[in-house]
This record gives sequence, C-alpha cells and structure tokens, in this order.
Amino acid sequence: MVLTHSKMEKESTETEAETPQTQAVLNCIDLSNPNTDQSVHLLKQEFMDQVFAQSKKFFTLPLNQKMKLLRNNKHRGYTPLLDEILDPQNQLHGDYKEGYYIGVEDNDDPLHLKPFYGPNLWPASDVLPGWRETMEEFQRQALEVGKAVARIIALALGLDANFFDKPETLGEPIAIVRLLHYQDKISDPSQGLYAAGAHTDYGLITLLATDDVQGLQICKNKDAEPQIWEDVTPLKGWLSNAGLAGENQGSTPAEHILEEGRRTLSCNLNAQAQINPIAGPKD
Repeated sequence: MVLTHSKMEKESTETEAETPQTQAVLNCIDLSNPNTDQSVHLLKQEFMDQVFAQSKKFFTLPLNQKMKLLRNNKHRGYTPLLDEILDPQNQLHGDYKEGYYIGVEDNDDPLHLKPFYGPNLWPASDVLPGWRETMEEFQRQALEVGKAVARIIALALGLDANFFDKPETLGEPIAIVRLLHYQDKISDPSQGLYAAGAHTDYGLITLLATDDVQGLQICKNKDAEPQIWEDVTPLKGWLSNAGLAGENQGSTPAEHILEEGRRTLSCNLNAQAQINPIAGPKD
C-alpha cells in the first residue's frame, strides 16, 4: 500500500465521521503507484539509510556476540539462522534468515510484566555506538506511520478516524520492529528450502521497508490450486500489509542475496483487545 497524497496525514487525523470529503482522501491510497516522490510515509530516506546501515552493523557482528542477545520470552532480541520455520508443512529446514525483535518499551507501564511487553535487549554502546538510539527513533516514527494507515482503514470502514487509537484497540499496541537479514542460500521450493517460508502476516498492519534486492513474493489467493506467486518489485518507502492480506514468502536465488536485510514494523492490537467483526460500508 503506497500512500500517495500529501493531504492524507492531515485529513486522516481528523475525528469527524466519514464524509464525501474524507471519502475522496481514501481514493489516494494507490495500490500500484510506485512513485515514492508522491508518498507521505513521513520517514526521510536519509534516516532510513541510517537504519539500514546500523542494522547491517549488527548482523556482521560475530555470532557469539549476537547470541548474547538471544530472543527472550518477551520476544525481544536476536533470532539466529534456521530458528524460525514459517511453513512447517512444506519446509525441510528453518528460514535462511536471522532477525532482531524490538518492541514497545515502557517500564513504568503496568503491562510491562505481561507477554509481548517489557524492556528490550540492546547491544552494548561500546560495541555498536548509537545503535539503540537509531532503532528507538525508527520505531517511534514507524509507529506513527502505522497509526496513520490505521486511521485510513477506519475511514474506509465507515468508522471514526481515531477508532483504532482507542485504549481497547491500539491504545497499547504490540508494535514490533523486526530487522531481518537473509543469507546467500538458494531457495528451492521443490526441496523445501526457503529464505522465508509461506506465511500470512499477523496483526493489523505490517509495514515493510526493503533494500533494492528482489526476493519477496505474494500469493493473492492461498486457496487456489495451484497457488500463483508473484514477485514484488522493491521500492523506496514502505510496502504495507493490512489485515490478513494474502500470503508472503521470501524466495531468494543465489544471485539475489539480501545483504542488508529487510525491516518490518508489525503494528498489532492491544493484547487485551476484544476482536469483533465490523460491518463494512453499505453499497
């Protein structure tokens, strides 16, 4: 989902119910326009380049350094190669990727003792100077983008623009930044080998920032026989999955190595949210 209109953020923050004027703004969500000069994803490219550079610095650390930050039961920290298997029915091994989880952090929040909340794990500042500060700022800015997209979704459903900002929905979001680094392994579906197995993203919104290396594929109809997988062209800015928006897989041939990795922000609902279907706009 490419946000392509400079007025979108301003309009989407209004609290009024859907009107013909706000409906017109919805039409500025262009699912195919690759022109990121028109996008309003709010994060400057210079800052994104800094995030990618810092991410690469972490993944080039020796394994013993990274394992000191192994992911804990709060889903914070490092996940090593082959640790995750997204499609166990078809995968022979785990994903040929390593990652790093960074979550919402507020020790003063009473929720921090519950699953999915709590302190993050950070590399020592003498090992990676400025790394923590960069990632904290990235998460803060990316979460604002996610909330802006959520307001557009609310308007599209005929709801108040700030519906998802309510405490019982996104008031305490389980927003996870995931830094991903894919290895130089050949994806061979016939042998059950994948950089990242087929999966459907969980959560309300996933924002995906990539480098310029091709590898991501989507399947628009996971129930089709046979499934049809389409390549997603890398672009500057964000790719967005909203809701259960199809399946994804990483299929990275040897000549397309993801050296710098992929950055995602998963913007999930409050862990205590009550999930009920919402009636869409009437025809």
